[in-house]
Amino acid sequence: MLAAFSVSPVSADESGSVAAAVAEAVRVVRASGLPCETTSMFTTVEGEWDEVMAVVKAAVDAVAAVSSRVSLVLKADIRPGFTGQLTAKVERLEAHLRDDG
Repeated sequence: MLAAFSVSPVSADESGSVAAAVAEAVRVVRASGLPCETTSMFTTVEGEWDEVMAVVKAAVDAVAAVSSRVSLVLKADIRPGFTGQLTAKVERLEAHLRDDG
């Protein structure tokens, strides 16, 4: 499965930034060893259901350690039997763009 998620403290620091808290969540994801990618709005992680959900929970816990309230947005693509989709989905899209252009 692929899970794209965004986790953030509900309140920002004195400068209005949530980057430090989000960095703690991303640190947890990267330490998991699962394939992952971080963009400006989401972190996507790939693996089996239980391991991905455990990473999401740990990322939420990391933010909760510095904030009394946490926001989580989660989108999942559950496709049993498929791996490597973190990059393969983008490769298929790019192939269509090349073929159509």
